[in-house]
Amino acid sequence: MRVTLLGTGDTTGTPTVGCDCATCERARELGVERSRFSVHVENERTGESLLIDCSPDFRHQFLTQDVPLPDAALVTHIHFDHLDGLGNAYRLFDDLPVHATDVVDPATDESVAETIRRKYDYLDRVTVHGHDPHERVRVCGLDVRFVPVDHPPLLCYGVVVEDPETGAKCSLTGDTSFGIPVDSRAALADPDLLLADAIVPASAAEAHPLGGKHRTDEGVPRTFGTKHMTREGALDLAVELDADRTRLVHLAHFYPADEAFADPLAVDGETYDL
Repeated sequence: MRVTLLGTGDTTGTPTVGCDCATCERARELGVERSRFSVHVENERTGESLLIDCSPDFRHQFLTQDVPLPDAALVTHIHFDHLDGLGNAYRLFDDLPVHATDVVDPATDESVAETIRRKYDYLDRVTVHGHDPHERVRVCGLDVRFVPVDHPPLLCYGVVVEDPETGAKCSLTGDTSFGIPVDSRAALADPDLLLADAIVPASAAEAHPLGGKHRTDEGVPRTFGTKHMTREGALDLAVELDADRTRLVHLAHFYPADEAFADPLAVDGETYDL
């Protein structure tokens, strides 16, 4: 299984358009980028690949990264930075199966799968498949599960991808606070590679109107506001899950410039063979 991080940024990416903050300037100096979130997973045994989340930067990502177009896609939730790149499927695919959960969200009165069907009803070469949370699905020769996480007010899911022949495992937290349910933590546990939402350092919670929560015994917030983990929360989760390797993703440009590109904070284009 080859995992390529196509997009490692949050909703505005880094550098952010029109921003001259020290972190965005440092990214330009280094020639690195964090475009909107997306992960490419290639099954090297079968030659197939799947895309986890359809970034609005889809075109740019596939023009700049050496990966094939996907044979299938997974969508974790309906926020634009994870979904709106699906429009790029127009005229690129003969058929693109798109997998999502089929649980009705009280906030929208429809499931993620239903939202995709409605929003992209003009894409007649896209076929949407709905699934239950924790249901194992074989996609591109890999076993895939959507696991519920905590990203209010919307239902949102992490993803577990496992190779049924080699046992290789990649876990993605999806967009989430530190309050991931126990059964989802169990599903995410023991990965060869963990991709964890870590939008900002814990110190940034002081600037959030809601502050932080899920604090450690020392008072360090592991959740920024209500929707995303801090760096410290993501690293604590990685220890709890016993991850072999951890890369922090969905990163905002609010990291101080001298911390923003240090391990284990990811940048676009990183590739891992599991």
